[in-house]
Amino acid sequence: MKQQRQQKGQTMNLLFTMLLFLVFVLCALFTVLIGGKVYENINSRIEENYSGQVVLNYVANKVRQGDEAGSVAVRTIEDTPVLELSKEINGSRYVTWIYYREGAVRELFTNEGSGLGLKDGLEIMKCGGLTFRQEGDILEVTVTGVEESGLFLNIRSGGGRDEE
Repeated sequence: MKQQRQQKGQTMNLLFTMLLFLVFVLCALFTVLIGGKVYENINSRIEENYSGQVVLNYVANKVRQGDEAGSVAVRTIEDTPVLELSKEINGSRYVTWIYYREGAVRELFTNEGSGLGLKDGLEIMKCGGLTFRQEGDILEVTVTGVEESGLFLNIRSGGGRDEE
């Protein structure tokens, strides 16, 4: 009887140890799964923030490159706000349109009057949205997505005003 009781005690100890090990394994598994989800969320936020900043820097550099008297304007083409940068090259007038369409920032560089439209632009980068607003010499660029961020640019040449 003493041997039966001792064997039963060993079985209970083994069962308790296995149960404790199972609880430890489950806790470790849930920790890894939760940690993976947290990492995924942080990574997606960083990526969204990065793409928004890249778009803003891209637009700012394009405006700075094309900042000549009367060459920077915000227009609406096909119900889409478009940043238009115009430049005269070898007697011909060329325009660069920067706009948001189909989930991405797009750019179209073409000869004025070529007949190309917004559907012909090249995709620059995916983002949540891009809008432009101009008041005098101030150009406001806003990128939307998970978080909205914006940029104000002072058009030093005078923007859309004719300087005489």
